[in-house]
Amino acid sequence: MKTASVATLTCRRFESPLGPMLLAASDRGLAGVWFRGQRHGPAVPPGPEAADHPVLDQAVAQLTAYFAGERSDFALPLDLALGTPFQQSVWQQLLAIPSGQTTSYAELGRRLGRPTAARAVGAAVGRNPVSIVVPCHRVVGTAGALTGYAGGIERKTALLRLEGALA
Repeated sequence: MKTASVATLTCRRFESPLGPMLLAASDRGLAGVWFRGQRHGPAVPPGPEAADHPVLDQAVAQLTAYFAGERSDFALPLDLALGTPFQQSVWQQLLAIPSGQTTSYAELGRRLGRPTAARAVGAAVGRNPVSIVVPCHRVVGTAGALTGYAGGIERKTALLRLEGALA
């Protein structure tokens, strides 16, 4: 896996309705959105915290509007360079899932031209570093079961309800 220098990321804490979050950005874009304690998230901020960073300012504003039900998608520059090429291709596919809809791991594999790669796709989805903005919560099991979410199934359920994908 590619690694970037820790010094290239700037961080900010964000209090969401679903719990505390940590945001991280590089000079290229938003590189991280994690709930506190999220599986595969950083144990400590991966860079210094800053009160003023244009990408983090935009991310906070857009996340605030999203949680208020005033926005369903995001318009932020992304820096997904910490992922492998396969992970990045999966994360790009996540961006194509519209708000209010879900898809399965198997369907993502088919869209990538790898119809037997549902487990690999699931592993890449679970490593998505930009929760909510890159909507990994919109991926469900083949039968529609709410399987896996690095931020916890309760949060996945809440996000899908907020977006109208669940009653």
